Amino acid sequence: MKQVTTLFLKLAIIFIGIPVLALCLFLVPKIGNFAGELYPNLSYLKPLVLIDMYAAAIPFYVALFQAFTLLRYIDKNQAFSDLSVKALKKIKYCAITISALYLLGMPLYYLMAEKIDPPSFMPIGSMIIFASMVIAVFAAVLQRLLQEAIQIKSENDLTV
Repeated sequence: MKQVTTLFLKLAIIFIGIPVLALCLFLVPKIGNFAGELYPNLSYLKPLVLIDMYAAAIPFYVALFQAFTLLRYIDKNQAFSDLSVKALKKIKYCAITISALYLLGMPLYYLMAEKIDPPSFMPIGSMIIFASMVIAVFAAVLQRLLQEAIQIKSENDLTV
């Protein structure tokens, strides 16, 4: 039963990564071109938007890989190990990095939202920031709980 659950979660991780890859390949260049067309006198705006969005994709995929690694540890009955704690710590740092990158890019998105009628870039950017922070807090809580469970497990192993 555990193998089926982790297989389902591994497939879910893959299916989460595929749309983001498609967005990076097809939508992000269009957003960069759109930013360049909105402000033709600001030639640095297009590369800044592209750098911000692609730079945020890197920690996203690192976090997905760490989640995949965490599921492999569960499959190998190593869920309560320091390796799992390290994977959760990396996921937490990746989520914080994504939030920071989008927070730094918010002035760019504000400039873009200022020119279009429904200001869609600001709410989307804010949702990404807050979702990443929720993931970071959740990973930190899980990391702490896992550390305490490992400590209790090691104390019980020494008692017996």
